Amino acid sequence: MHEVSLMENTLELVLNYAQKEGAKEIHWIKLKVGALSGVIPEALAFAFDVVIQGTIAQNAHLEIETVPVIVHCEKCQLDFTPSDFIYDCPRCQQLCYEIRQGKELELVSMEIA
Repeated sequence: MHEVSLMENTLELVLNYAQKEGAKEIHWIKLKVGALSGVIPEALAFAFDVVIQGTIAQNAHLEIETVPVIVHCEKCQLDFTPSDFIYDCPRCQQLCYEIRQGKELELVSMEIA
């Protein structure tokens, strides 16, 4: 389960920033997780509950925004959400390869005090 190491790294970034700002507590952390990121949001949330123990984030809330897959059709310029793992354009039926969103794993924001 690589979500634990991902959350450890995320928490390290947050703690370093909080320390630099002189914060005493982290209230919440918001992440964006793409549907194709290879990360399971539920496992990430579980890992968060484990890694925050004993830190200034131990009472923090984690918000995870799931980002859907958006694919771009080069032929007709349509951006669409595919219905399965074969990315054929619903307008022109062209097979598409350009994924515009859905792979992200981003630390979006945090609230510290």
